[in-house]
Amino acid sequence: MMVALRGASALLVLFLAAFLPPPQCAQDPAMVHYIYQRFRVLEQGLEKCTQATRAYIQEFQEFSKNISVMLGRCQTYTSEYKSAVGNLALRVERAQREIDYIQYLREADECIESEDKTLAEMLLQEAEEEKKIRTLLNASCDNMLMSIKSLKIVKKMMDTHGSWMKDAVYNSPKVYLLIGSRNNTVWEFANIWAFMEDNTKPAPRKQILTLSWQGTGQVIYKGFLFFHNQATSNEIIKYNLQKRTVEDRMLLPGGVGRALVYQHSPSTYIDLAVDEHGLWAIHSGPGTHSHLVLTKIEPGTLGVEHSWDTPCRSQDAEASFLLCGVLYVVYRTGGQGPHRITCVYDPLGTISEEDLPNLFFPKRPRSHSMIHYNPRDKQLYAWNEGNQIIYKLQTKRKRPLK
Repeated sequence: MMVALRGASALLVLFLAAFLPPPQCAQDPAMVHYIYQRFRVLEQGLEKCTQATRAYIQEFQEFSKNISVMLGRCQTYTSEYKSAVGNLALRVERAQREIDYIQYLREADECIESEDKTLAEMLLQEAEEEKKIRTLLNASCDNMLMSIKSLKIVKKMMDTHGSWMKDAVYNSPKVYLLIGSRNNTVWEFANIWAFMEDNTKPAPRKQILTLSWQGTGQVIYKGFLFFHNQATSNEIIKYNLQKRTVEDRMLLPGGVGRALVYQHSPSTYIDLAVDEHGLWAIHSGPGTHSHLVLTKIEPGTLGVEHSWDTPCRSQDAEASFLLCGVLYVVYRTGGQGPHRITCVYDPLGTISEEDLPNLFFPKRPRSHSMIHYNPRDKQLYAWNEGNQIIYKLQTKRKRPLK
């Protein structure tokens, strides 16, 4: 380092000598002394700088050594910490497995208790449901259909679709005629003879309803006409025939009215029925050619009392009716006769397959537009290709409830 400084000084001297005055002026003692002093100051400064640089280099070397030692210690500590963390992770994982196992055992016990509780609740609910159904369908009516004995053609009209009926409850001789599957005119006849003979007095009374019906599933119950409102998919109207006003209305739940009830009845989406237990609605469940759904309706409030999904399919069906709380569905396979009852559904389960006879209708070449049971005179009222027909029935007692 000193050799380098001395070389630098020599070069500086030569450099400054190039600017010295000519030789005649260079002999000035004061000038020589001044230059000498300046060189001395410069050499002293360079010496201090050299000493400071050496000190800095030594300090840096010590610092580097200390850093190297500390890094080595950090690597040792890092390895130790990593090992400790790995051991801790294994212990946590082992503890988690033990906790999971304990939780599994606990949940298994709770699940067993929950399943037992759920099963008990389901059994209790089923018992209450069965009790409710037995109360709803009391044993005051215990007849079941044995055969359709005979038919009587009461009247013949040109219209292939329509419905006719008597009041299912009131002891009235009046006969009501509803022509067509979409209309709002009701014809009221004084009795069956006035209905049979066109020229019989008194003439029928014509009543124009404020709403139109849809299909052929209308019924008359205690002086009220119940029908499916044409303007809606699932609204049932309760119409007061005496006051000529809408008494009440209801919407059947569950997507009712989107599919035909019977395949061979192309205009009926809700078929209403009456039997000894009151007012019912028969409609189709979701899907094409699905199973029929049976709904019990409280006629006073128009509330749904209960619904049943039946095993009876709408495919190949043309009509149905209820007798003593049992649904009888009439089928016509392939669109041809004979008309037979091949599906019977009893919500109480008192009718078994062994109890069912072969139920055939007297041969008719065409499809029924409607078949409704009247619990007052124990007969079926039907419409077949413009013919208004009465079917006589033969019944027997059902098996008693257990």
